[in-house]
Parts: sequence; C-alpha cells; structure tokens
Amino acid sequence: MTFASGRREFLRLAALASAAGCVLRSPNAAQGEAAPGMIYGVQLYMIRRQAQQDFAGILKAIHAIGYSQIELFAMAYNRPAGELLGMIEDAGLGADSGHFDYSDFEPKIEYAHQLGLKYMVCPMVPREQWGSLDGFRKAAENFNRWAVKIHQAGMQFVFHNHNYEFKPLEGSSGFDEIMRLTDPALVKLEMDVYWVMQGGRDPFEFLKQHKDRIQLFHMKDRFAGAATGYQLDESAQHFTELGRGTIAWRALLKQAHRQGIRYAFVDQDETEGPVLESLKVSYDYLRTL
Repeated sequence: MTFASGRREFLRLAALASAAGCVLRSPNAAQGEAAPGMIYGVQLYMIRRQAQQDFAGILKAIHAIGYSQIELFAMAYNRPAGELLGMIEDAGLGADSGHFDYSDFEPKIEYAHQLGLKYMVCPMVPREQWGSLDGFRKAAENFNRWAVKIHQAGMQFVFHNHNYEFKPLEGSSGFDEIMRLTDPALVKLEMDVYWVMQGGRDPFEFLKQHKDRIQLFHMKDRFAGAATGYQLDESAQHFTELGRGTIAWRALLKQAHRQGIRYAFVDQDETEGPVLESLKVSYDYLRTL
C-alpha cells in the first residue's frame, strides 16, 4: 500500500464511520449486551505493514472505525515514549497494554512504565525453546523474575498463548509447565481464543480453568472444518473476521465479562482484504452482540 492509497483508505473509512456515528461514540461504544463492561481494541500487529507508511493516520483510522483502545506492538517502539503517547492521544485512543519481544523484554520495563501501560505482555517463547520442557521451564523462570520487576513498576506481567505450547511433551506440555512453575499472583494470561482452539483445547473450559490468570482477551474467528495442530505456520492460518467463523463469541464474551475481563483486542494475523475493512467488519459484528 502506498502512502497516497493508504491515506485515501483512511479517509474513506473515516467517512463511513462518521456516517455511522462511530467517531462521536464513547470509548465503550462497542460494548454489547453480552459484555457490558468490556473495552474493545486492536492489536497493532494487524497494521504492521500499513503503519510503515502512515502510522499516525492508521491510528486515526482505527479510532474512526469505533475502537477506543490499541494494544502496542514492537514496531511502535522506535519512538520516545512521550512522542508515541502523543500520537496515540491525538488519535483519540488509549493504550493500556503492549507486547514486548522475549529477547528484549527486561530492558523495556522502564519504557513501558513511561508509556503508562497497565499490562506488559510477552507474546512468544523463542522457537528454539519449544522442543523440550526444559525450554519452557527456562521461560517460566524468566517470567517470574520479570514479573517481580514489572509489579514493582506498577504494571502486570502477562503471557500470550499460541498453539505450540499445547503440544504434548514428556507427559505434560509447555503451557502446563509454565502454569505450574510461575507465580499465579504475578504471571497472568492473555487468552488468544483462536490459538487455544487451534491447539485442540476447549475455549470455555480454558477460560474457566484459568479464571484467576486470564486478564486480557484476543479475538479472531476460525473457519469451519479447520484442522487443529501445534504447528505455528501457514497450515494453522484459518483466520477470518469476527462473526464469519464458528467461534461462539457471545457466550465467550459473556463468560469473560463474568470473570472480570475488561480488555478484548481484535488480532487477526492476516486478512484477505484491506486490513481496515477487516477491522470494520469485526467491529460491526461486536456491536450486534
């Protein structure tokens, strides 16, 4: 996408959103009856390509669609905290959560604190640690250590699941080992519903089982008949917009709300059409709940 075409797309979506009354809606505009206390946002990984051309414009387009929150991603951290905060505020958005790479996590704690984040999320254990329980035990050790420092800085440490952690290993799994070895008071979860299902686990049972850990929610829908598995590659990409797949979002969000979860981020890794169109489809679906 060129800068000019990206700008035209933003203006077109802004006009559509304005006509629908989204721009002037409150920050909780997307709350449906299923989850009246839930705040809906966008994980910026979705707009990682478009942001290279016009980051400020993309943020404004996200707000124009109707979202009130973003969850930050590594590509946004090439700016001083004050400058990034200014761009977010100018777009009319909030940012209470951010993803930070495992390899650069601890050095970013002060930066996250400067951004005023509530949640500092580790989205991935390094691939070279996936093959044995020892690799996940090493991650758990780091999570506990980082979580103490993050707590001291007034934030919460969170781990985001994919599907690879659920692969059976030595009578357990990487995910179960992380849960066993980390401090439940300090190490929380961001549940990615799609990846829980892709890893062969039931999202309702998962949500209830880890009710004391899950504080954030990731959403993308899943095509019917898609095979489950533990590979994190193209064979696992059965993504679609909310409401176009098989995931029971109304019931899941209702349960999430019961458990006190407030933030739910749309995070569709890849989209068939323009990403802002995809975000609008998912937002419009959330408003029907």
